[in-house]
Amino acid sequence: MALDWDAFRFVKAVADRAGLTAAAEDLGINPSTAFRRLGALEAHLDVRLFERLRTGYVPTAAGRAMIEAATRIETDVTDFARSVAGLGETPSGELRVTAPASFATGLLMPILMSFRARYPKIHLNLILAEEALNLSRRDADVAIRASRDPNETLVGRRLSGIAWAVYGQAGRDYGDLAQETWISPAATVAGGLLARFVEARAAPERIALRINTVTGLDAAVAAGIGIGPLPCFGADPDPALRRLSGPHPELGVGLWLLTHPDLRHAARVRAFMEHVAEAILPLRPRFEGR
Repeated sequence: MALDWDAFRFVKAVADRAGLTAAAEDLGINPSTAFRRLGALEAHLDVRLFERLRTGYVPTAAGRAMIEAATRIETDVTDFARSVAGLGETPSGELRVTAPASFATGLLMPILMSFRARYPKIHLNLILAEEALNLSRRDADVAIRASRDPNETLVGRRLSGIAWAVYGQAGRDYGDLAQETWISPAATVAGGLLARFVEARAAPERIALRINTVTGLDAAVAAGIGIGPLPCFGADPDPALRRLSGPHPELGVGLWLLTHPDLRHAARVRAFMEHVAEAILPLRPRFEGR
């Protein structure tokens, strides 16, 4: 039995998921195959790699050593793939782009459409996520990110500020906002910044709805459930919404376009970043609530 990369990857998957069933699912094999593979590997090495406990599979000393080696191999493979990806001169191939889900409608799709028309040989893989994906692990090649403090190991540019203001349903009259019903992003959104903003302005009994993503917040306000903070770039053009305040500086963040240093000169990455910057820079007044 050869001790190859797949063996190391298999052991690391079992450790990461603390069991064979979940690891098998991640690896695309059935649990019985995973059971036989682990048994054969331990027999080949003549050492036990995991203790089988009721709470899950726990690595032995030998298992931990193999997992550490697997982690080093995984890092080396990722570094190699990233460095090779930066050598291409023709804008072609797959490009993984991550962006907040709230950017998908009204902002990103027209930009992606014009990019595809310009570079038909580049195939886009869009990953919408509120959390920041790890570009060092190549979870994505390019990130469009709303942040005050982007990862210092990444390179790119700040395209604009993103202003936030309080909005309500269009066509309704509002008085003292503290006496209105509010909608609040959950404490898990934006590190709790938006939730703290609402809590400073509305008593707990006046918060009718909490939502765990920025996506859907505008729809809740437009439906009349309550008032709440929204990014100006999406809310100002929406005829179903009405702005009730000026931009609040304490909610402002930057709009960043970022990549890993090893990928900055890759043709497809360079083409995408230049195209997105060309499309977004004229929209700065809209993003900044002006």
